Amino acid sequence: MRRRLNTLAKLTGKQKAAILLISLGQEASSKVYQHLPDEEIEQLTLAISNISKVGSEDKKEVLREFHEMCIAQDYLAMGGINYAQNVLEAALGKERAEEIIMRLTSQLQVKPFDFARRIDPMQIYQFLQNEHPQTIALVLAHLDQKQAATILSSLPPELQSDVARRIALLEQTSPEVIKEVEHILESRLAATVRNDFTVVGGIESIVNILNGVDRSTEKLILEQLSERDNDLVDEIKKRMFVFEDIINLDRRAIQRVIQEVDNQDLLLALKAASPEVKKIILANMSTRMAESFQEDMEFLGPVRVKAVEEAQGRIVSVIRRLEDTGEVVISRGGSDDVLL
Repeated sequence: MRRRLNTLAKLTGKQKAAILLISLGQEASSKVYQHLPDEEIEQLTLAISNISKVGSEDKKEVLREFHEMCIAQDYLAMGGINYAQNVLEAALGKERAEEIIMRLTSQLQVKPFDFARRIDPMQIYQFLQNEHPQTIALVLAHLDQKQAATILSSLPPELQSDVARRIALLEQTSPEVIKEVEHILESRLAATVRNDFTVVGGIESIVNILNGVDRSTEKLILEQLSERDNDLVDEIKKRMFVFEDIINLDRRAIQRVIQEVDNQDLLLALKAASPEVKKIILANMSTRMAESFQEDMEFLGPVRVKAVEEAQGRIVSVIRRLEDTGEVVISRGGSDDVLL
């Protein structure tokens, strides 16, 4: 058995996946294929084509390993890595449990505070509300976007902008600091921290969080933050609503934007826009205007990417201005998006 395990250990993950699909049969394998991206389908198909014969013992071992990994992943979702390892040790022994957990965590790249993503955000808020703003920022940067948005919205107004700024400026955090904070929040999962530096936070992180809060909270945070770092606020605003997000506006808002923006900017912006964006914008034009734009786009020669991006940026600025005046509503999932 040990020799068989050593033989399987030499196989790549793709080869094991190929053996698994062969073992499952054509019908089950085809259903698996339906959930895979084209690139992985190609790689798996190539791996399957390179396997001439699979022994019955190899099939059994691959299926057994797959079953163990599925069970371990279920335990991991239920209670974290330590819980999964304790259960597996009781069932399979310490050595085998450690092998499975090591393989699983290396594949999943389990992140710090993984357990917190399954906890109600208000429970986390109760823990964080009296902590230092830097600690709050570190935890929020690791959480699910909706969780972080809920917690940020619940913080006192004078604390919100401070935490938002700290999230935006987060870069590298040492594993020791993460481990200490995570240990306080949930000591039994401190072992999930990897030994390398973890990069979290940054502009994209705070943008994602602010996109999940209600409009009034967002405005308050950005107004207070602009008093301390106006350049940072400008950078955040640029990324909070991108041109492609125009498909999320309602018909009346899109028509208002079309009326307000410069036609040349709109023409350049549509030149490199996705088919979905082109379709929805043209659908909100008059028939004559849509035909004119389509003709102009056909005759418009090559344009620089920078020119397109600048045109799209100017349109986004118009949309943000219209939102500030209440003429356009950008859905954020908050209570102030409800129309009465």
